[in-house]
Amino acid sequence: MKRVSYYACVLLAGLMAGCNQSEKSGSGEKQLVIGATMLSMQNEFVVNVADAMEAKAKDLDVKLIVVDAERSALKQVEQVESFIAQGVDAIFLTPWEVEASSPAVKLAQNAKIPIINVNSETTAAPTAFVGSDDEESARIAMKYIAEKLGGKGNVLMMHGFMGQAAQIKRDKGAKEILKATPGLTLLAEQSGEWDRAKAMSLTENWIQSYGSKINAIFAQNDEMGMGAVKALEAAGLKNKILVVSVDAIPDALQAVKKGSLDATVFQDAKQQGGEAIATAVKAIKAEKFETKVMIPFKLVTKDNVMEFLK
Repeated sequence: MKRVSYYACVLLAGLMAGCNQSEKSGSGEKQLVIGATMLSMQNEFVVNVADAMEAKAKDLDVKLIVVDAERSALKQVEQVESFIAQGVDAIFLTPWEVEASSPAVKLAQNAKIPIINVNSETTAAPTAFVGSDDEESARIAMKYIAEKLGGKGNVLMMHGFMGQAAQIKRDKGAKEILKATPGLTLLAEQSGEWDRAKAMSLTENWIQSYGSKINAIFAQNDEMGMGAVKALEAAGLKNKILVVSVDAIPDALQAVKKGSLDATVFQDAKQQGGEAIATAVKAIKAEKFETKVMIPFKLVTKDNVMEFLK
């Protein structure tokens, strides 16, 4: 919450001071100003991406204004409109929703301001995309489950918010592996909305409905994975049911080390944030840049978790 408060302060300071583009950087040149609208600063992974952006912006002497969309596509559109009015040099968007956040991209394009989608996608094509292949993350997770179950068993899948790019693609990737593994049965699927508490409640309901039939749970992010683990532990079932999730946030890595979470799939927040800043600066300066920067996912189990805890 301290970090959330910090970003609120950054926004307030930015709005009070405005994007004074006559500011000089350490080299005497005009300081670049970039606005970033993040889908939810209550989400730990999103905060990690924002932190990485802040660190890279500081290294490159770029002024970064971060605002919280608070899980609202409408608010993202309004925030982009505000950035345009302030005259920022570029905009970052971690979209709340594939379709509903697309007007924000079009607004920036119409204003001739580079807009970079970070971590998640929209229907409208931005200037560039920096993130990872969400389908691959789900394929990695589901392959691990298939391997551990010997290709046979009942799986539950916990979705993120329906309609978001990560939810759509992780669903697609997981079902690709399920289709290729006839011995695996998708027992049920439902949204836990990326939320730990909601995932815990959903898992409790599944335990009541399916009990001993459950062999594994694939949660599309770690927050939900940790909620599932908590519910299974309370029911005394964790040792009987596999749980695999995505992101490798600190809590999840500690849980993998402890053995309560069977595996997570590492998504590199630091590299996503850093590459986003680097791409935006190149776009602003009309230098050559990659329009699609894809950062690979990595499976994390008890065997290699210490590599990610360093």
